Amino acid sequence: MTQQNDPPADGARLDFAGEMSYGDYLRLDRILDAQSPRSGNHNELLFIVQHQATELWMKLMIHELKGARDAIRTGNLQPAFKMLARVARIMAQLNQSWDVLATLTPAEYSAFRGDLGSSSGFQSYQYRMVEFLLGNKSAVMLEPHRHRADLLAPLEQLHREPSLYDEAIRTLAARGFAIDREVAERDWTKSHEFNESVLAAWVKVYKTTHEHWDLYELAEKLVDLEDAFRQWRFRHATTVERVIGFKRGTGGTSGVGYLRRMVEVVLFPELWRARTSL
Repeated sequence: MTQQNDPPADGARLDFAGEMSYGDYLRLDRILDAQSPRSGNHNELLFIVQHQATELWMKLMIHELKGARDAIRTGNLQPAFKMLARVARIMAQLNQSWDVLATLTPAEYSAFRGDLGSSSGFQSYQYRMVEFLLGNKSAVMLEPHRHRADLLAPLEQLHREPSLYDEAIRTLAARGFAIDREVAERDWTKSHEFNESVLAAWVKVYKTTHEHWDLYELAEKLVDLEDAFRQWRFRHATTVERVIGFKRGTGGTSGVGYLRRMVEVVLFPELWRARTSL
């Protein structure tokens, strides 16, 4: 029975019998039932939610990165700018989330770490998709997913296709910049390596922005993106060191050592070298 002091519903619909509600639309019953701590330890739920939330954000990142790559491929740069800006904001959101995980002390994590078995973020299928889309390609990284054909096939496809930056370079070539053929048309399963012709093209874009404003904006969106991605990787390494020190990762990597090496990976080398040349 409604009490007289209950707040008014302000006209909001209250009866959802046979109608779609907020929870129905978001399928919250499935999402909120997806946390299954194994240890019974109070702090394990934080660890699970942190990583599940990250995977959800990465799902959106993949969606946006694919859209941006395809837009760049067709020369439709304006929509790509919005998508790339959104991805950079997603990464900023993920950077903030490390603050929450960092509340997990070494003793608290150790209490349930053994229950993780060999599972590790190294095995994140979606993270590997993000890396492949950004151009950090490695056939070895396909192996943890070989037991799942449904995951392996789309990952192999991304491995074979041009990355976001490859499409940006091909756009430079299509716009008349003298890009070496071995860069514009190559084996896309390999990571892009620094190339002088690409550097010269980006330097010219920066020096003649009035002639190439959209390419200039593309360059800056890509720099923003890699800047945010580097910060994400750095925060990951720092948080892991804070929680487990220099122990090996649950997936078998060297842990912090491996993560620090990943921080040093440069995705768009010519855009960063161009700063020195200007």
